[in-house]
Amino acid sequence: MNLNANHQLLERELAADDPWSLDSNAFEQARYAEMLRMARLDGGASSALEVGCAAGAFTEMLAPLCERLTVLDVMPQAIERARLRTGQWSHITWVTCDVQRFSTAERFDLIVVAEVLYYLKDAFEMQAAIRNMVRMLAPGGTLIFGSARDELCQRWGHAAGAETVIALFNESLSEGERRHCRSGSANEDCLIVRFRKLDGSSKQADVGR
Repeated sequence: MNLNANHQLLERELAADDPWSLDSNAFEQARYAEMLRMARLDGGASSALEVGCAAGAFTEMLAPLCERLTVLDVMPQAIERARLRTGQWSHITWVTCDVQRFSTAERFDLIVVAEVLYYLKDAFEMQAAIRNMVRMLAPGGTLIFGSARDELCQRWGHAAGAETVIALFNESLSEGERRHCRSGSANEDCLIVRFRKLDGSSKQADVGR
C-alpha cells in the first residue's frame, strides 16, 4: 500500500464518529489498559512523546501521567480531533509531521508509538523512524510499542507489523516486557512491548522492572 493510499485510508477512517472503534471496542480498551500500565511502571514522565494520536482516546489517558506531552501525527485531522478532546490539558504540544522527519532538541523520558509504523512504505522507512525515536529517547527512558502482528498487517496490505518492528527496536533498545493481546476476531491480534534505553553503552536485558 503506497503513501497516498495510506493517507486516503486514514482520512476516511478519521471521518467516522469513533475511528477504529477505539472508544467502544473491548479489545481496544484492553490494549490501551496494557499500554497505560506499562507507561506507569516508572511513575510519571517529565516529558513524553505520543507518536500517532488517532482521535485522542489514548492521549486523554496519557496526559495526566506527564508534566509535558508532545503529540505527533502526520494527519492534521487527527491532531484537531485529539486537541478538541483534550482541551482541559494545557501542557500538550501538538505537531503535524511524520515521525521520520520530526526533529527536536528535547529528549523524552517516555515515547509511546502504537498502530502507526505499519503505515510506512517499507522496512527502510520503519528503520528511519526507529532511529529517530531512539535518538529522541533520553538515557534510561522508556519506549512503548504496540502493533498488529506481521501476518495481519501484511494481509491488510502493509509492509510489516509487530514482529519485524520489534526486531528492529531490539537492535538499539533493551526489551523488558512483551504482552500478546488478542480476541476472538481475526483482526484483533497485537503485541505490546516495553523497551528501555540503557544509560551505559552496553545492551543488556531489562527484566523484572
